Parts: sequence; C-alpha cells; structure tokens
Amino acid sequence: MTIDHPLMAELDDLAASFDEDGYVIVKGLFDDTELFELEASLVRLQEDVRTGVLDRARYGGDYLTSAGDDIPDFVNYVKDATRLSEPASAAFHHPVLLALLERCLGVTPWEMREEYGARFGVVYQDARPGQESAYSRIGWHSDHQAYPTSDFYPGVALTFHLDATSPANGFLRVLPGSHKLPTDGMPLRFEKVPGEIGVYCDAGDVLLHHCDLWHSAARATEDAPDGIRRHLRGGWFGGREPEIGEELEAFNKNAAR
Repeated sequence: MTIDHPLMAELDDLAASFDEDGYVIVKGLFDDTELFELEASLVRLQEDVRTGVLDRARYGGDYLTSAGDDIPDFVNYVKDATRLSEPASAAFHHPVLLALLERCLGVTPWEMREEYGARFGVVYQDARPGQESAYSRIGWHSDHQAYPTSDFYPGVALTFHLDATSPANGFLRVLPGSHKLPTDGMPLRFEKVPGEIGVYCDAGDVLLHHCDLWHSAARATEDAPDGIRRHLRGGWFGGREPEIGEELEAFNKNAAR
C-alpha cells in the first residue's frame, strides 16, 4: 500500500532519532479538524463514563486512582478508547505511525488488547492537579517494568497530545538514551537524574517512546484550566503476540505517584 502523506519522507530520520534517544515526536500528523474531532470524541467518552452512559467499572479505570469517595464524579481514565471512538481508533492506527513503528521495532507491530489479558487497551487520560484527581504525576519507571519477565517486548508507547505541555500543566521527564541502559541506577521516586530533559509537546503532537526508556511525568503547577493535560495513550509491540484469553504476568504497579 502506498501512503500519500508528507511525513513519509521523514520516517527514516524519525526512526534514527528514536533509536538514538529512545523517543521521538511526530508533528503535523493531524489537521485542525481531525484534532478537534479526536478531542470532542474523547471528552464525550469521559462525560459518558462520569454520567453512567458507559459503565464506570468497565471503562472508568478507577483502580488507577484514589481520589476518594467524597469526589466520585471525576474520571481520570477511559479504558478501551479506540473501541469506543472512531477518531481515536483512526489516530492510533494511522498508516504513517504504523510505518514508523515498523522501522522502530524492525517487525510488523501488533497492539495490546484486553483479549490478551491486559488490564486495559488504549486509554484516554485527563491528568490535572486538584483534589478531584489522584493521578497527576508519576515517578521514574520504564514501561517494561510493568511486565518485567514477559516476552511480548520490545514495545513502543504512543501518546497523542490534546493539550500542549508545559510546567503549567505538567510534562514528561526523560533520560535520552536510557533505553540502552540497565535500570540499576533508576531513582525510585521523583529525584533529579543527571542528563534528564523535559519533553514539551504541542497539541496534536504524537510522542513515541521505547519500552525501556527511563521517564516520569511532572505534576502541573497551575490549577485548571491551565493545569489540564489530556492525552490518548497505548502501546504497540514487536515480541511474541499472546493468545486470546492468555493469562499474562501480573501488572507491576511500581512507579511512584
């Protein structure tokens, strides 16, 4: 299949940057209309979970948060967003990204799904400061540590940014090249790491990062609305694809929050 998109000419450079640093930002993938449709669709899913149109236990992902019973209405996570939203599915399966992932992984990638025993598929996340949200930052970790002995790696996480990131609403901290390092020296919480950088993205950017990259997310310094950071996130893999219904290794929730 021939893919007619200007970014196709940049794939080799993007893949080389990914190999060197362990992450790369893809810009210009969506036009304003496409980004608006994606945002509107995900915000609607979040509201449908909050109001009970969609089952909160099934799609809300509350086990990842602990805001408390006194603030029951806020929804940090919407699970399986690509099943519920056509724009989300189209974004996650964009042919330019699939072509880039094949270069990054060296094989045809496959996506993690709940049928394989995963805890969730592609998620929409609303990370913000404030009492209503208990998932506004995350400590140093690599994604591989979530399933440390599983053979479905290597993998690449994709993050589709609905909001530009900044100190105001939080941003990703990474150690470039750390996907090629052992994890022995990785901090346990939010400490400063020599050589780390802040990765800032614009609305519409897609960040790809390697499953072994050291990274953490800084908490926002502003209240909403300036402190809101929303994105769609999921993973593609290049190792052994699990069988449907297979019992996977237990999820290791090791990163500090």
